[in-house]
This record gives sequence, C-alpha cells and structure tokens, in this order.
Amino acid sequence: MSCRFHIERLRLRARLGNRAATHYVIAMTFWLDDRAVIAVSGPEARDFLQGLITNDVTRVTPDALGYAALLTPQGKILFDFLIGERDGALLIDAPAATRDALAKRLSLYRLRAKVDVAARDDLAVVWTDNADATAPFVRDPRHGGLGCRAFLPKADAPSVPSSGVFQALRLTLGVPEGRDFGQDKMFALDSDLDELHGVAFDKGCYVGQELTARMKHRGTARKRLLPIVANATLPSSEVPVTADGREVGTLQSVYDTQGFALLRLDRLEEAEGAALHAGDIAVHVAKPDWLFS
Repeated sequence: MSCRFHIERLRLRARLGNRAATHYVIAMTFWLDDRAVIAVSGPEARDFLQGLITNDVTRVTPDALGYAALLTPQGKILFDFLIGERDGALLIDAPAATRDALAKRLSLYRLRAKVDVAARDDLAVVWTDNADATAPFVRDPRHGGLGCRAFLPKADAPSVPSSGVFQALRLTLGVPEGRDFGQDKMFALDSDLDELHGVAFDKGCYVGQELTARMKHRGTARKRLLPIVANATLPSSEVPVTADGREVGTLQSVYDTQGFALLRLDRLEEAEGAALHAGDIAVHVAKPDWLFS
C-alpha cells in the first residue's frame, strides 16, 4: 500500500492552511504501534544524552532526526532508537517492547543531572513513505527510502495502526533495527550502525566509545549484519549459517522467508559461489546497495 503524495496534495497544504492540511496529511500516514516515546527534558538534557549515546545530539533539531544507540561499556548494542526534538524536549522513538527498559537505564545514568526521563504514552510515532513530507514530519536519517516520521498526539494519529507496512519496506531495503540486534550481542560496527548514520566518530566520549573508535580506525570489524532471503520459512534465530558445511555466521532474526544474519566477511568471501544454508534451508545474501557504498 502506497501513500506517496502528488504535487496537487502538496499545493493543498498552502490552500487549506496548517490545521486543515495537517489533518489531510495524517489521513495519508501510518501509526507505528510497535514504537513508543520517551521524553528527555530539562536544562541538561542534551549534554546528558551527548555523554551516553553513539551519535551527536547537538545535530538534533525540530527539523532533523538522529539515529543512535546506547551501548554497553564493551561497545555492544543495548538499545537503538531515533531521537528528535519537540516543544523543547528531546523525544526518543524506540521499539515499544524495550521502551520501558531503555527509560529505566537512562534514569540510572541520571544521577544528579538536571534531567527528567519520562514515558510519553500520549504521543504516537507516525510514518509516511513520502520523503518530501513537510513539518511536523522529518526525514528518517538512516536511509532515504525510509520516508519521514513525526511525533503526534495519539488523538491526531491515524486510527488504525499499521506497523507492518513500514516493516515490509525496511526489510526490502535491508535496514536492521531493534530485535535484529538483540541485546548485548553485537558490536555497533558489526551491526551496520556506522553505515546507517548512527555513530558520530568526531564527537566526545560516550558509553562504549573507546572500543567502537578502535574498531573503526583499525578496521577490525570482521562481521556484518546482512539480510538473507530464502524460498521457504527460515528456522528460528541463533541457527548457524553455513557454506558447504563450514559455518560463516549465525541467523539473528527471522521474518518468515527473510531475516538478518551476522556473517564473517572473510569466510563469506572465501565461500563465494558456494551454497549457503540456514539449518536445512537454502538462503542467499541480499547485500543492500547502501552498505559500503
């Protein structure tokens, strides 16, 4: 299902004015009910997050989302999320399944900082595949094909949730997120965060920064999280991926006949032309065009 705008619809915004146009735009969007919102507010909110997460929070504005992760001290992903700004607060767009755990972890780091961390169940994450949508929509920073997102009051959000539409697009583009990473399993660079604009290598310290920077500058990231496709339903995650019987990686997440596997790049290169299997199911790697581009 497509919700791409025509030029006439964009002109309608100017004719109807902001309020009417906003309701018109909402009618062409999807409520991502598998996402939830955290507000980080207070006079030290930006500095607080700047010292914790992988990306540069100073670049987040009402017109620019950021993509980032909170890592373990050893550099492995605990949570990934998008972050925006609205009404003076920094809003985190996170998987609903892990939102409360993320809010709890941020609160543990708060100590004496003048910061408030709160769940915002009154807000919905709303998405359109129109890359040219105007405010309050902001472009997804991970990939140009992922459209735009907005934080809207639930009363103004589309009445029918439809996160499956976005997930289908994300899988087509080969963009991992959330459960594809697991928790405390993968290093940030193995998980493609650098290629998805989720790591700022020119910012100061954050949790897990030392190992992440070392992997980048030494080129020691030997694995990558890559999309795989099969002609049959894939087995459950954690199944080895093999090439002519030799293990080249592990299946990490499954969406029927699609999924993501953490693969050793050197072994994958050595196995070029060999048949790949996840368990007993034949698979092939669908390397996305944005990776190493």
